[in-house]
Amino acid sequence: MRPDFDCIIYGMEKKERLGFMMAAPDRYAILKEFARENRKNMTLSETLLWEQLRRLPSTFHFRRQHIIGDYIVDFVCLEQSLVIEVDGGYHSEPRQIEDDIFRTEKLNKYGFTVLRFKNEQITDNINEVMRIIKEILYNE
Repeated sequence: MRPDFDCIIYGMEKKERLGFMMAAPDRYAILKEFARENRKNMTLSETLLWEQLRRLPSTFHFRRQHIIGDYIVDFVCLEQSLVIEVDGGYHSEPRQIEDDIFRTEKLNKYGFTVLRFKNEQITDNINEVMRIIKEILYNE
């Protein structure tokens, strides 16, 4: 990984995945609607990354705006237990930083590795972002 290209990787150690993970019934319908809206209204960075993820071999099937527990993750490859989050500007706000840390810890407990990229990293250097993702997927 290039030292001038910060990508935050959480939970690299392999963990046993918990069983089927779904939100509590009282929240699932709400999260499902939010996920549907998020898929319809992706940011430029999410759109660019999605186009690249779709080009990966079929062994790495990604879903977008997928519900895991009580969270909607930007992208997930369930087979590889890999979550990719795209962070916009508000992710640098103190309260959001705390929320992101808690959320990442929960996803790690569920057995997922979490990659976080800033919008600018994706729009400015999608090739490096994809190199990092492939490195994780191929265990290089």
